[in-house]
Amino acid sequence: MTVSIRDLRPGDPSDAESVVRVRRAALPFMITTAEGVAFELAGAHPAKHYRLLVAETAAGAVIGTAQVGIAHDSPQPGQSYVNVHVDPAHRGLGAGTLLLRAAEAHLAARGAVDTYAWVLDGPAHRAFAERHGYRPSRSAHFLRLDLAGALPPLPEVLPAGVELRPASAFAADPRPLFEADAETTSDEPGDVAVEFDDYEDWLAHTWNSPALDKELTTVVLVDGAVAAFTAAQTDGATRYATAMTGTLRAFRGRGLAKLVKNASLHRARAAGYTEAFTGNDAGNAPMLAVNEWFGYEICASETRYTRKLETR
Repeated sequence: MTVSIRDLRPGDPSDAESVVRVRRAALPFMITTAEGVAFELAGAHPAKHYRLLVAETAAGAVIGTAQVGIAHDSPQPGQSYVNVHVDPAHRGLGAGTLLLRAAEAHLAARGAVDTYAWVLDGPAHRAFAERHGYRPSRSAHFLRLDLAGALPPLPEVLPAGVELRPASAFAADPRPLFEADAETTSDEPGDVAVEFDDYEDWLAHTWNSPALDKELTTVVLVDGAVAAFTAAQTDGATRYATAMTGTLRAFRGRGLAKLVKNASLHRARAAGYTEAFTGNDAGNAPMLAVNEWFGYEICASETRYTRKLETR
């Protein structure tokens, strides 16, 4: 079967839906929607040189996709990423290799030196990455929680000075949430350092993302200051995901991560969501312990792979 590679067609809803179908088949633990796919492409920072590639059969069926870009917010130049997904029903046709070659050529032409890729655990996935010169660097887990089950009860009374608010309460001025996101993200495990200092970019690509549910995204205030938050994404139907949970350094050790996440999960269940997903770096023991306390179970794992590129 002949497979060709092209860019996603901007403004074509059916093309975005095809990408959603492939991603859901290849990685069912992630929240993805057609609106979100279109936003990824239309809203990407120019310095990211972002491309969303698709692998298409001669009959016009999209069977694979790749997200490709430069880590423009890293203080270290030449950092990049590529994440390839192929529909499990169409593996073995060379789509993954063609997508990877096109992605690496694009990145190398724009000065990329190192590229990183998340690879789902499993012999075939690992063999594919290693066959193309990638080497493992760290691991992470996907976790799932059935929201039909019991959740820890919410406290009847919050401690003095502590408030819970949805992110929508910050619509007039979301900068405090940006500052909290910047501080907590800088403490997250990662391969590529990030300079998280561009408020306008954060507004454009995080705050305004259609994936962010501002009613379920929940914030803890302590004496009026943002102390912790959990960012929620939804598919608008049944699936809810935690994109990030963070506590600012000055407020750690008080159980605020559990409080804010519990409040968001209760709101998600009340809104009709039935499944909750999250992700954890395998080395982030404190957050893994929090999620296990809620009853999350590991449903899959993945490994971060990296390789050097030959620049052009």
